[in-house]
Amino acid sequence: MTLIIDCHGHYTTAPAPHNDWREAQKAAFAKGEAPPPYPDIPDELIRESVEANQLRLVRERGADMTIFSPRASAMAHHVGDQTVSLEWSRRCNDLIKRVIDLYPETFIGVCQLPQSPEADLKASVAELERCVTELGFVGCNLNPDPGGGHFKHPPLTDKYWYPMFEKMCELDVPAMIHVSGSCNPGLHATGAFYIAADTIAFMQFLQGDLFRDFPDLRLIIPHGGGGVPYHWGRYRGLADMLSKPPLDEHVMRNVYFDTCVYHQPGIDLLFDVIDHKNILFGSEMVGAVRGIDPTTGQYFDDTKRYVEALDLSPETRHAIFEGNARRVYPRLDAQLKERGL
Repeated sequence: MTLIIDCHGHYTTAPAPHNDWREAQKAAFAKGEAPPPYPDIPDELIRESVEANQLRLVRERGADMTIFSPRASAMAHHVGDQTVSLEWSRRCNDLIKRVIDLYPETFIGVCQLPQSPEADLKASVAELERCVTELGFVGCNLNPDPGGGHFKHPPLTDKYWYPMFEKMCELDVPAMIHVSGSCNPGLHATGAFYIAADTIAFMQFLQGDLFRDFPDLRLIIPHGGGGVPYHWGRYRGLADMLSKPPLDEHVMRNVYFDTCVYHQPGIDLLFDVIDHKNILFGSEMVGAVRGIDPTTGQYFDDTKRYVEALDLSPETRHAIFEGNARRVYPRLDAQLKERGL
């Protein structure tokens, strides 16, 4: 039997007191004041927020487990300073842990990092270690543009990022390259900023030699790899022009895409172009696109339907739904084995 493991889930339905506290925290920072105490959120509110949304859809769509992280668009690393980001990240990660404790068979954690545009990565490295070693999380979301849509940070191949990559390799966890909300009026968050950042990250990996220094590093580019699969010939040609090895040697031993692509032709293209060993099932359900496609009568983000419509061998289907996730997330694999799975 194959487990259906969704590698890309966010807690987009967190209880109102959690979100209200965030607004109070931001207001307090603007006034130069200390934030109010974090509220006592009862388990019942967490259950209501999950059971009516993510948990219901996981069951209805026939999935088994979601790799779950705080809401990406709410990370908002550009808001406040390092202190603000650290406290917000810890509150978000602790809330994810509470969801996991309530539904351990369905959710497993990936953490938000307390990145801040003017800060180094010391606090982020420490929070990653806390979440992995104390909370049992299996990875993190890494924002390549904490400034919120202006791309002023150095490329992901720059040594600025090396402390994070060193800690990831030490802990044997991957990162999903995932930006947050946009404060650039020219970049719609989910329609432009997300897809642009995905595509930019891939080109940075192509231009650099990051994986020479970190041969065991594993990075997931979400949303089907942004624009990359559609322009695969361009990137193959650029690798040749830049005197880089072929992409399957230079980048794709370390980089993976998910299936958060919301129509059948897009999934078809992804599988036609990208080797199945580099694709992880993901949906980002109750995320960027929540409505029903009028041409199919099904939810746009029910990506399991698209994958099931493909003509895949049983071995490939197992890899997409389970095997690749267990390989890319070794700590997930270890936890599943402890459960006899």
